[in-house]
Amino acid sequence: MSRSREPRRPATLASIAAELKVSRTTVSNAYNRPDQLSPELRERVLMAAKRRGYAGPDPVARSLRTRKAGAVGLVLTEALSYSFRDPAAMAFLAGLAESCEAAGQGLLLIPAGPDRDDTAAAAVVQQAGVDAFVVYSVADDDPYLLAVRERHLPIVICDQPRGVPEAALVAIDDRAAMKVLADQVIALGHEHIAVLCMRLGRDRRDGVVPPDRLRDSHFHVQRERIAGVKDSMAEAGLDPNTLTVVERFEHTTRSGHSAAAQALQANRDTTALLCTTDVLALGALNFAKVTGIDVPGQLTVTGFDGVEDAIRENVTTVRQDAEEKGRRAGALLVSTARSGVVAAEFLPTELVKGRTAGPPPLSA
Repeated sequence: MSRSREPRRPATLASIAAELKVSRTTVSNAYNRPDQLSPELRERVLMAAKRRGYAGPDPVARSLRTRKAGAVGLVLTEALSYSFRDPAAMAFLAGLAESCEAAGQGLLLIPAGPDRDDTAAAAVVQQAGVDAFVVYSVADDDPYLLAVRERHLPIVICDQPRGVPEAALVAIDDRAAMKVLADQVIALGHEHIAVLCMRLGRDRRDGVVPPDRLRDSHFHVQRERIAGVKDSMAEAGLDPNTLTVVERFEHTTRSGHSAAAQALQANRDTTALLCTTDVLALGALNFAKVTGIDVPGQLTVTGFDGVEDAIRENVTTVRQDAEEKGRRAGALLVSTARSGVVAAEFLPTELVKGRTAGPPPLSA
């Protein structure tokens, strides 16, 4: 009578190590730190594990043991879909993901929608199983930022806000870059200028921006880009107080379309629309097209960011490398976590002279 066999015990890290007569650390390194082993030894470990049906160290158990989650949290200012729809955000996300992958880290997206309250923000951030945070362009009064700071983990901020002492920063000089663009437009002869911008606060507002709204803006990037236009006007002897600024809460081409209409209605002498993003500029160009306004013959339209669609449409804009910005954010996160030194990096920008900027019409 044949004896019934007992079911074979599932393989473990310890049993694989015993079979190969190596340490448990060696088996662990084959999965988590392959650079510590020779290719031949790693192959022996992996082949033995495959033969025994061992899938590798349990990531949950490892995180409990090491208190490391193996992931970076990316805090966004918008709904989750924004990161897959907005071209600049998509490029940044791609660069950050590349950097995280190279460091063996996962990436957790944390959408910080503008309509979330402080309690909801704190709960989402506190529950995030991450070792560090990248904060992508949020308001200086954003409750998610406060919740992130209370976790006391390494932080890298992209673009805004500025002046968070414990956070590293990767950004551009928005004011200087926008001034270069405005200098170009004013040199063409434009004196009646309007700016189309993204939201200036977390409250939902659309319309012509009064001076106090601009002064009290909680979004550094928008405030600085508008300031760059005003700097250029003042330097050219134009009154910065005559600048029309139109704000849109939603960052879409549709918003750019409606903002262009409102700006031209607010000041019918306007001959140039300087948009703080390419997305808004593309919307303004669509408005001009459907209303029969010739660009640049009757109206100059400029953007900012240098996204693919704008370059394809020959938009005069400022190009920044959003993908490289994402890579640098990831690299800063690694260096900050290792050294504890908080650093700031400012990336270069480039003026792109497209075909949407020209002299104002003679009748202007």
